[in-house]
Parts: sequence; C-alpha cells; structure tokens
Amino acid sequence: MFKITTHELRDLIISFFVISLCFGILYVGRDFEALYTILPITMIGVGIGFILHELGHKYTSIHYGYWAEYKLWPAGLILALFSSFIGFVFAAPGAVYTYGNFIDTKEHGIISVAGSIVNIILAIIFLLIAIAIYPTITPFNEISQIGFLICALGFSINSYLAAFNMIPIWNLDGSKVLKWNGLVWLSVIGISGIMTYFSMTMGVENIVRIILGI
Repeated sequence: MFKITTHELRDLIISFFVISLCFGILYVGRDFEALYTILPITMIGVGIGFILHELGHKYTSIHYGYWAEYKLWPAGLILALFSSFIGFVFAAPGAVYTYGNFIDTKEHGIISVAGSIVNIILAIIFLLIAIAIYPTITPFNEISQIGFLICALGFSINSYLAAFNMIPIWNLDGSKVLKWNGLVWLSVIGISGIMTYFSMTMGVENIVRIILGI
C-alpha cells in the first residue's frame, strides 16, 4: 500500500525547500534579489524532480513488497547548502529507506536506479516542452519566456540529479546499481552525464536551437 507518513511528508517538504534554495544559490550566487525571483522557478524543476525521484524509489520498493520511507539527513542538508556556494550541489538531503528481511542485489539495484530513470524521463519531457515553447518566445511574450526558463532549468536540474545519484561512491544509488548490473549503470550514468554536460557547456537554449535547426 502506497502511504506517506506525517514524518515523511515533513522531511520531504524540508528537503524540497532546501534543495530548491541550493539550486537557486547555484544559479545566482549571493544576489538575494535575483534569488527571490528565481527560487519559485527552481522549486518547480527541483520540486518535480526531487519529489518524484524519491517517490520512484518508494513506489518500486513497495512494488517488491517492502516498506519504504523517506528520511532527511540533516548533515546532508548542511552540505548541500555549503556546496551550492562553491559551484555545485551535493544533492543528498536524505534518502528512501527500504525495510525488508532480505533484499537481493537485483531488487536493491532496481529500487536504486528507479529515481534516476524518473529524472531522465522528466528531463526529456522538460526539453520537449522547451522545444515547443521556443518558437513562441518574443520580447513581449513574458509567459513564453518564463515557461522556457522553467523548462530549461527543469532539464538541467533533472539531468544533474540523475547523474549525481549514479556516482558509484559511498551510499549513493550508483554504488548499488553498479553492484547489480554494470551495463544498466553505464547506460544510465552515460545518458544523464551527456545531458548534464551539454546543458552546462552549451546551454539549453543552444541545444533547442540545434534541434530546431535555427
């Protein structure tokens, strides 16, 4: 049964707000006036990406018959905030803990990869919407401009979240996926890594322009 406890909801909301703030700081630095403007935009991209990433883990765990619950990691929240000021986000504010008498390597790997797959799908959806919106952008069409910015950040943030979580170190998802299936791990980190690289080097607008042949 899919159920979110009161404590879990509280932890998700706190983590969601802090991670949204971290990405806002990452994009505008200490410009608090700009941060006030961009925070609602990052909250959409991060909110959808972060929440669905964690729920992807939870749903997959429940699918296998286990109890799963998201719990925040206070040290992870502090680390995420600190790292955002130096140019990246250590996006590990908490994790979904799966409880069962015995979870085999394959189930653990599938549960772990579910979050990054959700992020990759979301990134592609954001990119497709950005492609659809781009031709409508004019200096006088603020709705299209804001919509494109939301989608551009949504693509970048979800690509990053997918790639970051596939790093095979410590207790990140990537270490469990790699232990289960190296080809799956390579495919997921490869796709998300390429998307992250191009979003950081080329920018989403240039990616869209290339796709549209402009």
